[in-house]
Amino acid sequence: MKVGILSDSHDNLDALKQAVELFNAESVELVIHAGDLVAPFVQKVLAGLACPLLLVFGNNDGERLGLARAFEGRIFQPPLLQEIDGKRVLVLHEPHNLDALKASQQFDAIVFGHTHQAEVSRAGRTVVINPGECGGWLTGERTVAIWDTRSGEVRIVQLEKGRVPC
Repeated sequence: MKVGILSDSHDNLDALKQAVELFNAESVELVIHAGDLVAPFVQKVLAGLACPLLLVFGNNDGERLGLARAFEGRIFQPPLLQEIDGKRVLVLHEPHNLDALKASQQFDAIVFGHTHQAEVSRAGRTVVINPGECGGWLTGERTVAIWDTRSGEVRIVQLEKGRVPC
């Protein structure tokens, strides 16, 4: 199963549109957003996904009620534990206790954001995935990830920089 992963889009609609186009072109079967969407209006862009969307709140998601309404209750307070294609997946925003979570070996995958730095690592049976920042505001790089749950392969994909929206 292909899973698209993004985080820290921070209202960058151009970057979100690119991510949606990429995930649809790659025929991903699920998209995980690991927080910091920021405002409810981003739902209109993410509605273009051809697959289900799983979201958690990030520390900059101040309009939580609006986001919950926009995403019809499918956005959750992290940590969120989900079974995806038979894998135990923990979705966070901030990587609090990440070392202990990795060491526990209770998860097949841990997905997080917040740091704006793309990272893929392995700790025993656990793959740890930070897709970096979709929005590109902090680093200037717009990145997302695609995880194949069957092969275990994780790709970090660079999106085009595009224009800075006003």
